[in-house]
Amino acid sequence: MRLEAREQTSAGWALAAPLLAVALTLLACAGLLVWAGAPVGRAYALLFDGAFGSRLALTETLTRATPLILTGLAVAVAFRARLYNIGAEGQLYLGALAAVAVGGLHGGSGWDLPPAVLYPLMLLAGMAAGAALLLGPAWLKLRFGVDEVVTTLLLNFIALLLVSMLLDGVMKDPLAMGWPQSVAIRDELVFAQLLERSRVHSGLLWALGAALALWALERYTRFGLAMRAVGANARAARFAGLPVKRVMLATAALSGALAGLAGVGEVAGRAGYVTLDMSPGYGYSGIVIAMLAQLHPLGVVLAALFVAGTLVGADSMSRALGVPSYLADVIVAVSLLAMLVTGLAARYRLRWS
Repeated sequence: MRLEAREQTSAGWALAAPLLAVALTLLACAGLLVWAGAPVGRAYALLFDGAFGSRLALTETLTRATPLILTGLAVAVAFRARLYNIGAEGQLYLGALAAVAVGGLHGGSGWDLPPAVLYPLMLLAGMAAGAALLLGPAWLKLRFGVDEVVTTLLLNFIALLLVSMLLDGVMKDPLAMGWPQSVAIRDELVFAQLLERSRVHSGLLWALGAALALWALERYTRFGLAMRAVGANARAARFAGLPVKRVMLATAALSGALAGLAGVGEVAGRAGYVTLDMSPGYGYSGIVIAMLAQLHPLGVVLAALFVAGTLVGADSMSRALGVPSYLADVIVAVSLLAMLVTGLAARYRLRWS
């Protein structure tokens, strides 16, 4: 018995793999619910109802999905070019810091600018900060062969330490009591609310637009073709005359910018300022989302809704049944393992010989 690579993964397998991964995840986690003494059917019904069963639940899921879509896209576009970006968490935080630096620290200064100018500057600053944090590891990989998995992962901790230092220093809000937080951005720069009596903001539109734009970029542009070629075989792409280094650096900039935009959205759309616990691991969850979506930009939206719904719905399940809400993190983690298994089954088949 041996594994044999399929000549081509069928469309049916490509569609079935994530659905099968979700089914395997729910089946595996059912054992944990039984162990906890909770009825499996009711637990999953409560989880779904807590995520999508009411207006409040749906809007909270969409709010949580907004940064997850962007970090999922950041990971997906990098992985597509075989640039393994594990640093979306740090890039998100740097994007948030840059947004506050532009939209909050300038008040009363001689170069105070109107909101019409500050708004795009805030977006660009956040995206540039996220891009800069990934361009370094990408350059080190291309120049010296340094493993970007290690460098991007370690930069997450450096970024969080930088946030901690700044929140206790020049960016600290002097009026804040207790937990350190940055100064707030100006009210005129806050993202518009999409639905009344909800936290859904226009960052969701930015995220959906980014997913659609990235899909079009990969499918219909020369750069998208070059990016996919580099990801498939960098040596062959170089032999064919493609500028591999430029494509990789441009991909790194795009990936980091998307993660940085997620940070801008968390500041301008939800919190209004930066704190150390602003992100409950959105950058790491983006890896799961990208894998569940099989790196497809539009699939990232659906995968982000699944992960966000799991995280939001687990609170309702926990309150009703006394099940630990940490089960949501287990479901997300198991879904990644299940996706790896189903992805392997989609690419390979067993041969008996």
